[in-house]
Amino acid sequence: MKSQCASHVLMVRPSAFHYNAQTAVNNSFQQPGEPSATVQASALEEFDGLARLLEENGVEVLIMHDTPAPPKPDAVFPNNWISFHSNGTLVLYPMFAPNRRLERSPQMIERFRDKFRVKSILNLTEHEKQGQYLEGTGSLVLDRKDHLAYACLSERTDAALVDRFSKKMGYRAVTFYASDAEGNPIYHTNVMMSVGDAFALVCLESLHDNLERQALKERLERHGREVIEIDMGQMNAFAGNILQLQSAQKEILIVMSSGAFAAYRPEQLERLAQHGKIIHTPLTTIETHGGGSARCMIAEIFNSSYF
Repeated sequence: MKSQCASHVLMVRPSAFHYNAQTAVNNSFQQPGEPSATVQASALEEFDGLARLLEENGVEVLIMHDTPAPPKPDAVFPNNWISFHSNGTLVLYPMFAPNRRLERSPQMIERFRDKFRVKSILNLTEHEKQGQYLEGTGSLVLDRKDHLAYACLSERTDAALVDRFSKKMGYRAVTFYASDAEGNPIYHTNVMMSVGDAFALVCLESLHDNLERQALKERLERHGREVIEIDMGQMNAFAGNILQLQSAQKEILIVMSSGAFAAYRPEQLERLAQHGKIIHTPLTTIETHGGGSARCMIAEIFNSSYF
């Protein structure tokens, strides 16, 4: 059976973290702010805190260092441009913001070839020329056990590309529409849902079509997931942007920011804790200026051969 929980992850330590106006046009989670040494220093402190938390809990963390030039304000979110799969495939994704495409450096990709059992590369980046985007495991929430690709459609998550990924990788696409309280499409699926080994955390309230909402819940339950619902307010606090991992000793972990942890109700935390040890760390600067949280900062590695 395929594993849902990785024990090896990639993180990218940022060199020029700040508010990205190019992504803010359709990421309502971002808050404007000017680039500054203070913001960068705070982001580094938060990054180091998450990496240290994972390592202290037995997760193997590969840290790559972002290059200062050209500046890449969202380099801390590598899961949007690359994903690793247990069959040896490395997938490269088309990105909405031109300055995010700079994160896919040929040098970094070549380093992955050297370190991992890369048997093939599925390169979808050509679709940027047609204005079609699919931003990795931000756009796709993957059920790696049953090979389902969940995706809420938006300007950054193209339906045709969800289908293409699914056909190439042997997944079944499950697409739907989700929006925030103001009616704006939710830019990435991984801020409104997370699929673990035996649970699914999801903001069903963000699906305004009753049939789609019921169908999504029933599908998750049919594939053996306990559905834990969060509300819009909790989603806005990044309570949906969590990730289930496992340590080298096979201890199951649920990773999130301290802000997300504080947003849960006690009964929700009790249910989540049945599925793993909950660990969290402050990520306020990265959440505020970057519009992403703990899950966005982690790219799981399922085809490791060098650790």
